[in-house]
Amino acid sequence: MAHIDLGVDEQLFPGIQGLLQYRPETARPLMMLAEVLLRGPSTLSPGERELIAAYVSELNECAYCAASHAAFAAAQLPEGVRLVDEVRADLETAPITPKLRALLRIASAVREDGRNVTAWLVADARAEGASDVEIHDTVLIAAAFSMFNRYVDGLATLTPESPEAYLHGVHRIVRDGYLAGRDRPQST
Repeated sequence: MAHIDLGVDEQLFPGIQGLLQYRPETARPLMMLAEVLLRGPSTLSPGERELIAAYVSELNECAYCAASHAAFAAAQLPEGVRLVDEVRADLETAPITPKLRALLRIASAVREDGRNVTAWLVADARAEGASDVEIHDTVLIAAAFSMFNRYVDGLATLTPESPEAYLHGVHRIVRDGYLAGRDRPQST
């Protein structure tokens, strides 16, 4: 049970879902940020960006966010759940590109303390082909998901134990994104 009464059935709205229902005025900007970071235009695929979110959430020990974003990443990566599990288990031996490995190292440093992102980590990512925008977005995804992780765990929201519980939202996120059912930002 969450630390506060969310006014919803936590079985139906576990993790961040209940928090979004509780405060719709904060839900919209948070989901707009997630939409831009994880699904907006980028040279990193949505699956790669979801993998960054899952990896940071795993390192932060946020079971809800790690499981949900691992499921979203797996659905959008050709290698699926096997690759996601390998990255979550051991970044250094996972079969990913050197560029993605370098970006995930940056993400790991951000989640510990933003000041841990060194010029060496950035230079390594650039040497592996990462652009400044990809480095920027990796830092922002890691920072945002550290916040999301603390939001979910700080209010002790329900974390389903069954891996299947995280699969029901996958198709909705992949198909419709994070703003489904919310006002979409206007194009300018």
